[in-house]
Amino acid sequence: MKRKELSSIEREALLMALLSQLLREEISSGQVLRQLRREVLGMSQTQYAELVGISRRTLSDLEADKASPTLALLNQVFRPLGLQTGLVPRNRHLRERLLSVESPIA
Repeated sequence: MKRKELSSIEREALLMALLSQLLREEISSGQVLRQLRREVLGMSQTQYAELVGISRRTLSDLEADKASPTLALLNQVFRPLGLQTGLVPRNRHLRERLLSVESPIA
């Protein structure tokens, strides 16, 4: 079955939904990576691993949350998706407040 191409609005909505779930600890970074690789890029693990310069096994371990990656590796695998690692509050309440803050219109 062929994957439906997402519009830019659909891609952004998916990204925002996944990042919100990640910050709420409802999903893991590996699950975010897997969903974005599949749904946004439509790539296999082998294709994506080649794109970012890692082994398919390493990508598999990252997506299954079986790895202890460095920040450099996380940045390497998330870069094609327009993401980078960063700092977020450890306190769940503070993360929730961060998510509820409306961003100003530029």
